[in-house]
Amino acid sequence: MGTEYVLQPTGGRPSSAHIDYAAALNEEQYSAVTATPGPILVIAGAGSGKTRTLTYRVAYLVENGVEPENILLLTFTNKAAKEMLHRVASLLPYDISRLWGGTFHHVGHRILRRHANLIGYGNDFTILDADDSADLAATCLAESGLPTDDKRLPKGDVLTSVFGLAVNKEEAVEKIIETQFPYFSQFTEGLVVSKRLYQERKRRNNVMDYDDLLELSVRLLTEHENIRLYYQQQFQHVLVDEYQDTSSVQANLTNTLAAVHRQIMAVGDDAQSIYSWRGANFKNILSFPERYPDARVIRIETNYRSSPEILNLANVAIAANTQQFKKELRSTRPANRAPKPALVCLGNGNQQAQFIAQRIGELYEEGVELNEIAVLYRSHFHSLEVQMELTRRNIPFELTSGLRFFEQAHVKDVSSYIKLALNPKDELAFKRIASMLPGVGAKTADKLWLKMQDGATLDQIKPPLKATTTWKQWADTQKQIAAPELKNKTSEQIQIVIDAMYQDYMQAKYTNWQSRLEDLNQLRAFSETFETTEDFLAQLALLTNVDVGPKAENSRASQANSEPKIRLSTVHQAKGLEWKAVFVIMLCDGMFPSSRSAETEEGVEEERRLFYVAVTRAKDELYLTYPVLRSIAGSEERWQEPSRFLGELPRDLTNQWKIVAPSAFQ
Repeated sequence: MGTEYVLQPTGGRPSSAHIDYAAALNEEQYSAVTATPGPILVIAGAGSGKTRTLTYRVAYLVENGVEPENILLLTFTNKAAKEMLHRVASLLPYDISRLWGGTFHHVGHRILRRHANLIGYGNDFTILDADDSADLAATCLAESGLPTDDKRLPKGDVLTSVFGLAVNKEEAVEKIIETQFPYFSQFTEGLVVSKRLYQERKRRNNVMDYDDLLELSVRLLTEHENIRLYYQQQFQHVLVDEYQDTSSVQANLTNTLAAVHRQIMAVGDDAQSIYSWRGANFKNILSFPERYPDARVIRIETNYRSSPEILNLANVAIAANTQQFKKELRSTRPANRAPKPALVCLGNGNQQAQFIAQRIGELYEEGVELNEIAVLYRSHFHSLEVQMELTRRNIPFELTSGLRFFEQAHVKDVSSYIKLALNPKDELAFKRIASMLPGVGAKTADKLWLKMQDGATLDQIKPPLKATTTWKQWADTQKQIAAPELKNKTSEQIQIVIDAMYQDYMQAKYTNWQSRLEDLNQLRAFSETFETTEDFLAQLALLTNVDVGPKAENSRASQANSEPKIRLSTVHQAKGLEWKAVFVIMLCDGMFPSSRSAETEEGVEEERRLFYVAVTRAKDELYLTYPVLRSIAGSEERWQEPSRFLGELPRDLTNQWKIVAPSAFQ
């Protein structure tokens, strides 16, 4: 009689389980972690332990005999992948280094590195960074036959954004231009040619850009059945993090790899899908049960972050959305221990900023550290008054949403026109504007400035041929804003610059030009508060030099971690973070939700999800604020309607604060 010999899995794993999953997880998490094989959609609400669930699922699979190399874990950041794999490694006494974990792009890169020769590339291809991609795209644009001296043509990085959206949405460049970049529609034919040249040049140079790692890996799997079957057989289990943020091409890659074993676990929260503007397809998560009719949908609704009072508001805030998986977050914390969210109506933007700054000071006195407090907003320009007030009160803050308002390139660009109109001897303002014109680099700007010093006027200088048209436009614009009748009418000067030159420049240079235009409109409103242009420019200089002094010996980067700071952030960039106290500001219709998003029901629903993300960042205290008056786009202060999202909240869910001020609208 022969001897039966049991071959142990690689790594010498013991047969008995190492982890007590029932003890380590709550009931909902345990259900997801130990779910039987098959397609599974895990709807993990805010603060419910999504990462913990995914981590333990990987550990559970390995402990139940799945080899690490047969598991694919897809995430949106390398940091998230490393964190999860580190946690898995700390849970198990086995070697999991063979597990495929990383971003979609990382996984696409690994596959292409092995098989790129099958689609016309060498396996030793290199990857272009963002700047190199933009330079190459600009070169191809110049070869497309389009008039390169036309200032309305997209710059390289805008062009790669157009191409990237086409990849991620799996749509033709023509459609992307029609729906998202209509101001380039007159150049559509040439831009399509540019895309073809760009693709050909990359293949000839054996280089790929970031989006190729997705598009070409899908193409490889589609065109080569043997390669597709190899990876489909290898990946017995596919796990996807933040599934609500997947683009069409990412979902395509995932579904292709999971097609044979159909053991896919997609984890996400439809209520936190807020990135459609960068190609995320909200329908991927909604339609998961349609693509996998036998899928189990598991809800994880126990929240470990926020007080019951905050979650009661959050549940109601998202309820009006028609396209969603219904869920109700439940807090692990006892009720009636934390304050109700505060609903605070302020006189205007300045009073809103005063309230926030004063309340921050009180919270600090009550023992809340500054780095446990955040001010969140829909758009960066909403934070202008808060930045100014915190600066005046010497309260340290850091911006996740970008540079301090007055340090942003577009604000400094437009300010340079005003400076030059006031002071024609301002060399830095002249060179900054000149360098924005086609064909004018730093050395050329130096030479042109020498002519100005010799007494020439702008319209007397002969610029490089490429800049002839825009130089004349600049000269005319500069003459117009320097006219005596516009003296100290800074708001009008700014508007002339925007209309004559700068809006076209932004559209060509920046993908987020509309947000930057909102900033400039707010700059106009800010300028209205000063009697003279000199006072306005002086205040700009003061607010961009707040770090001058002893502290300035160290760079801002090195100071970033030296002391606790208030966090100022757009809601988009706050996703995944949490604070003890959160202020959600500028909750006025047209600002939150934004006026553009409010034009469609789909847009309103995404804005409502954005509001939901904002309120669920708060652990203990939540303040919802809005001004009844605010100056927008250089106009006089106008009445503001409270956000429709506030109108959807029952009164008993909030504590309405009445503000008492020395004067009504100080």
